[in-house]
Amino acid sequence: MSNVLNISSSPHVRDRWSTRYIMGIVFLSLMPATIVGVAVHGLQAFLIILISIVSAVGTEFLFDTLCHKGKSYLDGSAAVTGLLLALSLSPDTPLYAPFIGSVFAILVVKCCFGGLGKNFINPALAGRCFLLISFSNSMTVFKVDAVSAATPVAELLAGKAVNVTSMFLGTSNAVIGSSIAALLLGGLLLWAFDIIHGEICFSVLGGFTLFVALFGGQGFDPVFLIANICGGGVVMGAFFMATDYVTSPVSKLGQMIYGLIIGVLGGLFRVFGSSADSFSYSILMGNLLTPLIDMYILPKPFAYRKKAIARQSGAPRKTIKQMIPRPVLVIAIITLLAGLALGGVYSMTEETIKEQQRKKAWESYRAVVPQAESFRAVQAPDIYGTIYGSSYGRVTINEAVIGMDASGKTVGYAISVTSSEGYDGNITISVGIDPDGVVNSIEFTELHETPGKGMLAADPAFKDQFNGRSVTSFKLITGGGAPAANGIDAISGSTVSSKAIVNAINAALDFFQSVKGVQ
Repeated sequence: MSNVLNISSSPHVRDRWSTRYIMGIVFLSLMPATIVGVAVHGLQAFLIILISIVSAVGTEFLFDTLCHKGKSYLDGSAAVTGLLLALSLSPDTPLYAPFIGSVFAILVVKCCFGGLGKNFINPALAGRCFLLISFSNSMTVFKVDAVSAATPVAELLAGKAVNVTSMFLGTSNAVIGSSIAALLLGGLLLWAFDIIHGEICFSVLGGFTLFVALFGGQGFDPVFLIANICGGGVVMGAFFMATDYVTSPVSKLGQMIYGLIIGVLGGLFRVFGSSADSFSYSILMGNLLTPLIDMYILPKPFAYRKKAIARQSGAPRKTIKQMIPRPVLVIAIITLLAGLALGGVYSMTEETIKEQQRKKAWESYRAVVPQAESFRAVQAPDIYGTIYGSSYGRVTINEAVIGMDASGKTVGYAISVTSSEGYDGNITISVGIDPDGVVNSIEFTELHETPGKGMLAADPAFKDQFNGRSVTSFKLITGGGAPAANGIDAISGSTVSSKAIVNAINAALDFFQSVKGVQ
């Protein structure tokens, strides 16, 4: 009789595909990108992938053993998490990073929340973001011929041309799994087998492309749009990360809204953010919104007739209290009040803040042109506040003033310049240049880089390198390179900050040539 009746909890109708089968297909679909990544980046990439997968599976095995949770490590989900994490890392990432990231992804994000099906965000992405926050310097190292170099997306954001073909094939200076051709092959295979939902991946790509086209500054330029799609993990995120069953909505409409949110946020971070590596955060934010989307956008049950059922039951119309859960309402009210309070404080202090900033700027002008008794502004409204040139990255000229002595003779120029490519935000510098083009000195008026790294730029050991130099442009020396007449030694472990500063000063020198002799 025990074989006649089998009573179990719903669902009673089950799909023929098991978790192990689905994870196996996903793992195989990632093989093209894995093979290309190892072929292009070599042994280091292979070791990163191996360590990441073994660490992920080993962590789940130990958790299952110690907590008597069965053998969930055999379903393949941990291996997929480890592989996805590895493919999203730089081939120059230290080998301890994939181990730590995999342990965090499996132990903290997955197992501690109940295992597969209970995690509230994508484990692989959470592991990657954990590494970005905890080991930011190590995670942003990309090298070409053993020299640190920017990724294609960073170059794109700096207004420079990129090789789209190299990005598509995966031979550019990017993460291990950067081959768009291989990722599309695997992603479209999953879509064809109905493993992933097209509503998610295509709405992600559509929302991202539309936002970049509207606000990216270059309109619907095909090369510009394709370059943005091919970089920064957009394709991998759309097909392999955002489509995770556990952290994505159930209904088709909900999936489309979810995908559009991720795409638009990804475009927002790409266009207006300071980091080229920000698409991961848009997916995590989409994951956090999934419960809210599922709460209000539900699949319609078979043969469901809303009006007829409402008439038969005589149910009253929903009130705001019924439609919006109390915790959500309370949080919304608290957020609104906090926003109003902060807005009020800002309004009251706005003029004071601007006055302090203005005072700081003029003090820096006096510091970099010490011979000046007075200053007069240089009028160049079409240049101020816009990206200056195409060779200095995202650099803007804020203001330029002429320093004069008591007799009215020009004794120097002070130029305020900002680079938005600092590691942790904007870097604003006042550059003092005498009439002959010799750099007097520089002063930072905005510097928020990493303590002990980028913040060392304010120390004399770095910033005094520019003093008394007469050059048309400076050259950043990294990795103990050979000295040069115009060379500036980079801050050890802070190439990004050093490069942003040198580019900003070079832009100031170039602008000086255009206003030289202005009285």
